[in-house]
Amino acid sequence: MDLEARSLQPNVKAMLLAKLREYKSDLNKLKREFKRVSSSEAHEELLESGKADPNVVSGEQRERLAMSVERINQSGERIRESRRVMLETEELGISIVEDLNQQRETLLNSRNKLHGVDDAISKSKKVLSSMSRRMTRNKWIVGSIIVALVIAIIFILFYKLAHH
Repeated sequence: MDLEARSLQPNVKAMLLAKLREYKSDLNKLKREFKRVSSSEAHEELLESGKADPNVVSGEQRERLAMSVERINQSGERIRESRRVMLETEELGISIVEDLNQQRETLLNSRNKLHGVDDAISKSKKVLSSMSRRMTRNKWIVGSIIVALVIAIIFILFYKLAHH
């Protein structure tokens, strides 16, 4: 969970890491409490009370036992709640990672399409350049033909005027 939380966006990452530290702290407290309750002292107290008449258990022992049971129940409930939140956080992380993967795929597809468009634009530029050169060349040819025709007409007119 720690690794997944660190790989998320900064605004989500800070919140999830704080909750994760809190859960780790709770878990460590619960482990220490469990060790303390299950320690040899607690066992010895129960064994000593068992040696005596079972009906003659002091109120203090009952109260301590009830408090221990209550703490264990509370610890179990906190563990269940922590686990539930952990699973929700994990689901959220998985959802975010899936969204990021989809966005990555979309960006890669867009990039590929952009490269295709760029290639098409390059080809279009080449075609337009070629057409422009041909058009300029054709203008020169047509202009040359017109000049040649005008010169020929003038030559013919001068020739007719000179022979008349």
